Amino acid sequence: MAQRYGAGLLNLFPHGYLGSTPSPGVFKMKKWLAVVLIVVITLASVLVILRSLNGGEDTWIKDSRGVYVKHGNPSLTPGYVLEQQYLINDSLALYNEKKTQGMNFSSQCLGTINDYAVDIVHVPRASEDNLPENQCPDYLEGKVHHFIEFDANGEIVRIV
Repeated sequence: MAQRYGAGLLNLFPHGYLGSTPSPGVFKMKKWLAVVLIVVITLASVLVILRSLNGGEDTWIKDSRGVYVKHGNPSLTPGYVLEQQYLINDSLALYNEKKTQGMNFSSQCLGTINDYAVDIVHVPRASEDNLPENQCPDYLEGKVHHFIEFDANGEIVRIV
C-alpha cells in the first residue's frame, strides 16, 4: 500500500517530488518564460525612458511658425520660452512704433532686437521678400543670427 501512496504523490507532482530534479521539459519552459519576462521588462523600461525624455503631454512645442506653444498644461515656463515671448513682445512694440510713425509695410527690415532681425514679408512669400535690400543688413552681414518675420498686419509669419 505504501507504493500506491507514493505513486499517487507522483501524479500530484508530475515533475518529481519537491526537491528532486525536474524533467528537461520544465527547464525549457522556465527558459522560455524567463526570456519572455526579460523582453517584457525591457520594453516597459524603454517606454518609460522614452516617455520621460519626450516630456510627455505637459510641455512646450514649436508650432509651424516656430513659436513655442503649450502642449497640455506645463507647470513651468522654461527660460527659452520666456526669451522668445520677450522677443515677440519687443518685436511687436517695434512694429507698432513704425506703424504709428506712418510706415507703409511691404517688404522691409524694421530693425534688430538682440540676436534677431525683424522683417516684414508678404503672405504668401513674394520674390521681393528675398531681395537683399528688403532684408536687415545686420542679418546679411552675420551680426545677428536669427530673424522674426511679420506680415503687414503684424502677425508672426515665422521665427528662425
